[in-house]
Amino acid sequence: MRMYLSSFRTGDRPEEMLALLTRPAPTAEVAVVANAVDALPAEERRAAVERESAAMSGLGLRPFEIDLRTFFGRPSTEIAQALSRFPLVWVRGGNVFVLRQAMARSGADRALSGLLRRDTLVYAGYSAGACVLAPELRGLEACDDPQAVRAAYGDEPRWDGLGLLDHAVVPHIDSPGHPESEILGAVADHYRAEGTAHRTLRDGQALVIDGDRRPRVC
Repeated sequence: MRMYLSSFRTGDRPEEMLALLTRPAPTAEVAVVANAVDALPAEERRAAVERESAAMSGLGLRPFEIDLRTFFGRPSTEIAQALSRFPLVWVRGGNVFVLRQAMARSGADRALSGLLRRDTLVYAGYSAGACVLAPELRGLEACDDPQAVRAAYGDEPRWDGLGLLDHAVVPHIDSPGHPESEILGAVADHYRAEGTAHRTLRDGQALVIDGDRRPRVC
C-alpha cells in the first residue's frame, strides 16, 4: 500500500506524496473526497472543496471531486469503478464519523481497501482522512461529534474504522495554531493510558507508507 497521511492540509513535504505516484505528477488526476464536511451548510462545503482542489492544482495535479453521496444506494461496483481511474485519492479532513458513514454507504470503504491492497492507487489525506483508516474510531468522539452523522444523513454513527492501519492516528498534536490541538493531546494521553496503539502527528508532519518499506514521518 502507498499512503501519505498528513496532520493538516498537504503538510510541509507534499513532494513526498507526489513521489509515491507511478506516473509524472503533472499528468496525474486526483480524486478529491470531501465528505467529511457533509454536515456543513452547502456554501461552506463548496468552499471547502474548492480549497482542496486549489491545493491539488498547485501541486501540478488535476483534481476532480468524487462526492460519495452520489453513490449511496447504488451497487458498490460503481464507486470502485469511479475510483479506479485515479492514481491518487485525496481525502479531506473534517468529521471522521461523517466520513466513515459516507464511505460505508457508498461502498468506498471496500473499494479503497481493494484498490490499496492491489496497489493501484495512492491514498492521501489529512486529519479525519487519516484517522478513518484505524481499526476503530473510539476516543475520537472527544473531538468530532458522532451525532453529526445523523445531521448529515439521518443515520447512526459507526465506530469501526477501515482497518487499513493497525493503529490509530492522532493529528494536530503540539500544534498551537490548531483549535483541536489540546483536545487531541488528551485523546493521545487516553490512548497511551489504555494501551491503544497510535501514532501522533504535528501539523506539518505526514506519515508516509510505501509498500514494504518502513513507515516514516516526514
